[in-house]
This record gives sequence, C-alpha cells and structure tokens, in this order.
Amino acid sequence: MISATIRGALRPCRSLLEARSSPAVQAVRNRSHLPLNTVVLFVPQQEAWVVERMGKFHRILEPGINVLIPFLDRVKYVQSLKEIAIDVPKQAAITSDNVTLSIDGVLYLRILDPYRASYGVEDPEFAITQLAQTTMRSELGKISLDYVFRERENLNIGIVEVINKASEAWGITCLRYEIRDIKLPGRVQEAMQMQVEAERRKRAAILESEGVREAEINVAEGKRRARILASEADKIEKINAAEGQAQALGIISQALEHKEGLNAASLSTAHSYIQAFQNMATKNNTLILPANVSDVTGIVGSAVTTYKALSKTLLTLSDKEESGSESKLENEEDTVDKP
Repeated sequence: MISATIRGALRPCRSLLEARSSPAVQAVRNRSHLPLNTVVLFVPQQEAWVVERMGKFHRILEPGINVLIPFLDRVKYVQSLKEIAIDVPKQAAITSDNVTLSIDGVLYLRILDPYRASYGVEDPEFAITQLAQTTMRSELGKISLDYVFRERENLNIGIVEVINKASEAWGITCLRYEIRDIKLPGRVQEAMQMQVEAERRKRAAILESEGVREAEINVAEGKRRARILASEADKIEKINAAEGQAQALGIISQALEHKEGLNAASLSTAHSYIQAFQNMATKNNTLILPANVSDVTGIVGSAVTTYKALSKTLLTLSDKEESGSESKLENEEDTVDKP
C-alpha cells in the first residue's frame, strides 16, 4: 500500500519531467550534451560553456581552445547563442467581445547573457513559452475579434514588448513573435461567412445599379444629341427653303419689270390653276369645286383678271409712295430755303 501510494505521487513529477525532456523540446532548445573535462577543450562557434569550480561559478568559456583543471573544473551548462525558434502550443483565449479563440504561435529568441540564462531561471525556454502563452491570452482579452484579424502585426509587437520586459532578468531577448493559426468556433465562423457573402452581394448590387445608371445616362445623352442635330438640320433646311423662296421671288420681280412680264405671269397663273384641277381629278377624295368648273376659258379669264387687278393695285400703291416721298423732299427743301 505504501509503495503504491508513493508511486502514484511520483507519477505527476515523472510526467512533467518527461514532457520537459521530450524530443520536441530538446530539438528546439538546440543544445549540445555536457562535455567531459579532458583538460583541453574546444568550444564551438556560437556556444557558451559555463564552468564551475568546486560547485561554484568560475568562468564562461569562449569559442576556441580552452584549458581546465581536472577534477576541480566542470562544464555545468552549455548555452547556444544562436536564434532559437520555439513552438508555442495551442491555447484558448477570450476576446473583449466574448469570443473564444484557439490560437498558437512561434516565438523567436536569443540568449544574450549565458550567466543569467544558466542561474537566473531553471529552464529558460520553458519559462519563455509559458510567459508567451499568458501574455498572448492577456493581450487578446483587451481587443475584439475584428481587431485580432485586422491588427495582427500590432498584436505581435505588443506581445514581444511584454515578454522582453520579463525576460530581461533571464538574459534572454525575444526577437519576434508570430501568430500562426487562429481557429474560431463553428457558429462564429458561419456568421462571419454570412457577413462576407452579404457584403459581396451588397457590392454586386451597387456595381449593377451604377452600371444601369451609366447606361441610362448614355442613352439620354445620345437622345439629346440626336434631337439637337435634328433641330439644327431642320433649321438649316428651313433657312435654305426661305432663301430659295426669296431668290425665286426676286427673280420673279425682275421678270415682271419687263414689257411682257405681265403676260407671262398671267399665262403662268392660268397654267397653275389648270394643273391644280388636274391634281384634284386624280385623287379619290370629296372636294369642293367652283360652280363653273366646266367652263375652263372662263376660269382662266377670271384668274387673269384677278391677277391684273392685283397688279394695278400694287402699281397704284407704289406710285403713291413715290409721290409722297417727293412731296416730303420738297417740303424739307422749302423749310431749308426760308431764313
């Protein structure tokens, strides 16, 4: 019974020692086995050997050849001065918005003072690992989940600063810390995925609406330009027609000034009148015709008579205007001659 109780009590201690002396921990520590005192020793580059004389610290052997006193001197610690990478195990941490994360990382450190690293702490790398875990858990509790993903670099820098403050007494400096993997609970991950999909749908809808707006603007701009061009073409057409009509009237007025101009105009009027009746006859429509449509000679005569009457009226008006202008000139001359 007593032996069984002692064995049960020793099991936790053995398990702890086995965990610390596991191959993974020994691999990352990158230390050599303790050498024997052979009087003449060769220390490799980037290593520091701590020597004790009769159980008390004596000196630190530098790289190269060194001589020790047999039986009195003994190499107690071998410290590697190279940069060491330590795997920080996964751990659970709670953010400020009460989200549980499973997070791990990699810690890079270097021993600056072999004496402090040997006598300041029992197992410096194990102590640094525990400090990194507690610091990471503490820093994550100060920030929200969104900040963890958005500001991972700042989080790493904050963890390194806290570790260096505590590890200065151990002669160890933390070069950098990198968060390797962050695992979220299933529900939180699904919610984040839904949020990402909603954001993508929102962006797609915005882009589609912008495309429709640009298309409508382009169509409206095209219609506006088409209407402007059509109105300009219509204006030019009307101007050209008016100019043509004005030129035609000018030519007609010049022709009427000749002796046979009135006869030619009468003939043209009669021809136009007859041509109009011919056009009416070709169309199948209800039309209002003069009573004497059968008497073509009478129609032509009436048209010529009407044209002559209009011509006489125009000549009379023009004569009156000329006489009025002459009388005005005479009155003005009389007023000028009077003193």
